[in-house]
Amino acid sequence: MFDSATYVRRRNELKRLVKSGVIILFGNNESPANFPNNGYFPFRQDSTFLYYFGLQRDGLVGVIDVDNNQDILIGNDIDIEDIVWYGFVESINTMAQLCGANESRPMKALTTICIEALRAKRKIHFLPPYRHDIKIQIFDLLGIHPVQQKESASMELIKAVVKMRSTKEPQEIEELERAAVIGYKMHTTAMRLTKPGITEKFIAGQVDGIAHSYGSMVSFPTIFTQHGEIMHGSPSMNVLEAGRLALCDAGAETINNYCSDNTRTMPVSGKFTQKQLEIYSIVEACHDYALEVAKPGVKYADVHFAVCRLMFDRLKELGLAKGDTTEAVNAGAHAMFLPHGLGHMMGMDVHDMENLDQINVGFDEETRPNLEQFGTNCLRMGRRLEEGFVVTDEPGIYFIPALIDDWKAMGHCKEFLNFDKLETYKDFGGIRIEDDILITKDGCRFIGKDRIPYHPKDVEAFMENN
Repeated sequence: MFDSATYVRRRNELKRLVKSGVIILFGNNESPANFPNNGYFPFRQDSTFLYYFGLQRDGLVGVIDVDNNQDILIGNDIDIEDIVWYGFVESINTMAQLCGANESRPMKALTTICIEALRAKRKIHFLPPYRHDIKIQIFDLLGIHPVQQKESASMELIKAVVKMRSTKEPQEIEELERAAVIGYKMHTTAMRLTKPGITEKFIAGQVDGIAHSYGSMVSFPTIFTQHGEIMHGSPSMNVLEAGRLALCDAGAETINNYCSDNTRTMPVSGKFTQKQLEIYSIVEACHDYALEVAKPGVKYADVHFAVCRLMFDRLKELGLAKGDTTEAVNAGAHAMFLPHGLGHMMGMDVHDMENLDQINVGFDEETRPNLEQFGTNCLRMGRRLEEGFVVTDEPGIYFIPALIDDWKAMGHCKEFLNFDKLETYKDFGGIRIEDDILITKDGCRFIGKDRIPYHPKDVEAFMENN
């Protein structure tokens, strides 16, 4: 965790933004994997609780009384039986001092705090819960049924948290740089191991092990697959085959739970075929173009659609697409190849603050996406960029057989797509190149000092020499 002054300052700013009432920030509890004493490991704290209190232990709740300027840590001290099994843990009182809270109270005090606030008709602010045990706890405390809790969550608190967590502090950027170092080790290991005859599962397991040995854990389940056209393709026991592409999307969390998220696509044989290189070079150009245009004041939605137009122009050169590019992108024809957004916010969550609803995190009134159009409805980030934002730059081109068949049968966007040519790409797979970028005063830069190879010649050279 950072120094206590960091958490005091953050909570004071949160009070200023929310203005009045009682804020309740729920930490996470242990979660059993398949029976009560076999929990998912390592324990992962709620990110917003971490941001404002910095404490990793389970069973904690932070109460911020805005009107009375009080920060209270709620939780029970562990008993001797837990100490026997898990070792010494700081007392709740000591943890309160570590994060600069005014006082600590046992968990039963939370009921009293809520009853008194409700009687005084004070606003109780909470964030949309995503764990069922917390939903039950909110129901017990406030009488709000779980199905109503998302709508009952405090929009004032959501907006305040998004505002604060979106702009990364220097110490947060340092943590993200540390995550990038681990990410570099993960991806270069995948490149080093990729060759015919190795299973997807083996390489993914080696990649995961690096995240656990150098940091806290993976920032999301590792994607390693020869079916790159599947957005979240889980690694299987399939053996890597010569001539195919392998896509690795993986990231790490530091001990302080800041994330990396990168994607690389590599030839299993170590050399791209001409057909693969033609598609790869388009994705490479789109990736690098985003780096040129992303800067403060620019809407990331505009960057996304500029990339889509560049991609469509280049695909027309290969005979896969046709017609007026602007009209095609407006009609959503590009989503045949790129059905997701250019990127998302990054930080303590790999999709930062997504539990607060992506509309609240990645958009505002002027940048809300078209939720009715396929592809556009999957944009995760569209708002104007600001200095200190960290976003991903992850264009891709995918040939999804089921999508090709579906659109062809409907005649959807037939004036913009060459379905006969698309048929010849059904066994191609998919390509994605992803990096994390920091928005700076005048533009943007990569997170991470060492570049994971992504230019075709660099990828081939690395795979040949390592």
